[in-house]
Amino acid sequence: MKRIITATVRNRSGVLNRVTSLLQRRQFNIESISVGRTETENMSKMTFAFEVDDFPKLEQVTKQLNKQIDVLKVSDISDKAIVASELALIKIVSNSQLLGEIQGIIEPFRASIIDVSKDSLALQVTGKPEKVEALIELLHPYGIIELARTGLTAFVRGQQPNTQDRNIQSLF
Repeated sequence: MKRIITATVRNRSGVLNRVTSLLQRRQFNIESISVGRTETENMSKMTFAFEVDDFPKLEQVTKQLNKQIDVLKVSDISDKAIVASELALIKIVSNSQLLGEIQGIIEPFRASIIDVSKDSLALQVTGKPEKVEALIELLHPYGIIELARTGLTAFVRGQQPNTQDRNIQSLF
């Protein structure tokens, strides 16, 4: 079962290494990871996606992550209403004769051409991982030269007051 975990952490050197090392020791294979600064200075949010069959093991890891000194909050948002997205850059083989055909393929995905050269096109697409996967699958026949994906980033939908969030902000 796919699980999505977010962790709010202090933006310090070594935090990512400590968190991923803990997951590695518990034999979690991270399918996707994204990390970036948040709206609060000196804080970052990490989003991890992985397959887990052992729910008690996931609860144990969540508790251990919460004990890490620079980890301020850990949430399993897998079963909640979330807003989630990722970015993919896709370079494909192309020429001037294929340009119109490729534009017709990418338009329903709201993808955009971000670079054109004599023999290739670079595309950008954002959205749910399923959308990104679908576009990649359609572009395979053209020849994918290079593919780079950011990994999933997500948060819970709506405005849900959480006293723990307010406590985190008061730390800075």
